[in-house]
Amino acid sequence: MATVTAPAPRIALPGVLKHRAAHKLLLLALAAAVLVPLANARWSGGSWPQALTVDVSAPLTSASDWIIDNRDSHPLFLYFFGYLSNAVVLSVRAVYLVLLAAGWAGVTAFAGLVAWRVAGVRLAAGTAAAFLACGLLGMWVPTMQTLALMVVAVLTSVVVGALLGLATGLSDRTDRALRPVLDTMQVLPAFAYLLPVVLVFGIGVPAAVLATVVYAAPPMARLTALGLRGADKGVLEAVESLGATARQRLLTARLPLARKELLLGLNQTIMMALSMAVIASVIGAGGLGDRVYQALASVDVGAALAAGIPIVLLAVVLDRVTGAAGERLGEDRKERGHWAYALAAVVAVGLAGRLVGRLDWPDAWTVNIADPVNRAVDWMTAHLYSGVPYVGGTADWAGHFTTWVLDPVRDGLQWLPWWSVLLVVAALAWLIGTWRTALTAVLAMAAIGVLGVWQPSLDTLSQVLAAVAVTLVLGFAIGIAAARSDRLERLLRPVLDVFQTMPQFVYLIPVVALFGVGRAPAVAAAVVYALPAVVRITAQGLRQVDPAALESARSLGATSGQQLRQVQLPLARPALLLAVNQGVVLVLAVVVIGGLVGGGALGYDAVFGLAQGDLATGLVAGAAIVCLGLMLDRVTQPTERRARKGA
Repeated sequence: MATVTAPAPRIALPGVLKHRAAHKLLLLALAAAVLVPLANARWSGGSWPQALTVDVSAPLTSASDWIIDNRDSHPLFLYFFGYLSNAVVLSVRAVYLVLLAAGWAGVTAFAGLVAWRVAGVRLAAGTAAAFLACGLLGMWVPTMQTLALMVVAVLTSVVVGALLGLATGLSDRTDRALRPVLDTMQVLPAFAYLLPVVLVFGIGVPAAVLATVVYAAPPMARLTALGLRGADKGVLEAVESLGATARQRLLTARLPLARKELLLGLNQTIMMALSMAVIASVIGAGGLGDRVYQALASVDVGAALAAGIPIVLLAVVLDRVTGAAGERLGEDRKERGHWAYALAAVVAVGLAGRLVGRLDWPDAWTVNIADPVNRAVDWMTAHLYSGVPYVGGTADWAGHFTTWVLDPVRDGLQWLPWWSVLLVVAALAWLIGTWRTALTAVLAMAAIGVLGVWQPSLDTLSQVLAAVAVTLVLGFAIGIAAARSDRLERLLRPVLDVFQTMPQFVYLIPVVALFGVGRAPAVAAAVVYALPAVVRITAQGLRQVDPAALESARSLGATSGQQLRQVQLPLARPALLLAVNQGVVLVLAVVVIGGLVGGGALGYDAVFGLAQGDLATGLVAGAAIVCLGLMLDRVTQPTERRARKGA
């Protein structure tokens, strides 16, 4: 008779160890227990070991010298980069001359015409008023310079982005190959794009245009691919059943069905191109950005504001016109014949301006706001910077924030052993992603140490963390309030719209006026820039929570606060994580630009390298910025699709 063996008793694990996150942390702890003692024995000390640092300044300087020496003789520069540079210069100059030939009246009339045909009379009047305001502020010529650069950069970005989007939208293999490249390009701060093009093309318009194209093309590529892949399968099958070729299916079905995505891509490309064209003033782009840059360099807030207002007006007008074009796409346009009459009227206005010799904006019609603004800033400096009873002043607040927040966070990060920083990065990235995510984040952070900029990178990281903390506290609070109040949401909408269309450079102007220069103003500009995105994503995520879940909670007697904490916030977790990710990426972009107003760290090194021609310093700082941005993106971006596969 066979004996029955009783099953061995199972060992009951604590509940916390049953979670996937606990398994990951346990494995990471075991790895750290083995590797950390070895690292300490080999490379003791808190900062990044000098033995693990690679001095790249010498080879970079040699490469820079070789490029400069051979720029006028090597065939690569003569027959490729030289032709490309000349084509950019000629294109920008041609557009600029056309704008000047049309005169201020012709350009204003044409802009108003386009806005009228796309979005109606109200936006046409606003567009015309915006262009007239540029002239009244004495910024007509710089505005035309920026607009000429924008036209060339946007057209090139749209062509390049559309071609990449076609390739990725029609080929899975190309999509898999280009997706990580586009992902990385979209998280990099704008400043990082300036350094490589300066190395090849030098300071000037060609470098500015090409940096703008590289920065602005990815949104067009991604949205084009999204539109092609999201086309109605039924329509495509119907067209294919009629015997259409692949080219005919693309032209007659896929592209028409993707029109809304294409226009959204155009909108995003225009906004990013304007932002980058303004930042590119650092490398000789000229125009409005150069006026802002020169004014900030001399702390002339009035002159910076006079150039900053036209930038904001251009951004708002371009955003509204392209956005309206997307919303009205597909409507029946029965008044096509009116285009001919309207264009004839525009031509007549331009010719009239030429005949009366009024192509340039009259000097007598300009309004000087720089002096009154500077007087107001001087008054603020005397009365609001410090010594205000009970509340102190803006300079006092900036000083306290630096002393109580920025300095302790920076000193704490720089005090931590280098291996503990890598360990924290690995833990955060692995908890929300996969081992590949953690490996990418750790390698990016380690590359910063290898480049020899560990300390300034941690300084930049401290500013990012402080700004992100303030942004998330304010953004989540305002987003929750907007999600629970329709009136507040309507009041905030136009404010958030304007703030989200303003280029990054513009945010430096008011913070310099309020706080002076330093790290705290750079953090304040980053908070203001990132806050609208966090507010919108939070409010949208909370509003999209399943109403049935809220109704069920209410039926069980849950209070409003309980519904928020126990239902809305848990169900809106993906949106909140996205808000954190976007907040981090946007904050980093402006903290780096804060090097222009005393932010120091990597931003200062990048600006110094560009301004002084020390490309080795600038390129090392730019590479560290890229690595820091990649690490922060991986640490804050959940990868649910990969996580389902296991890690």
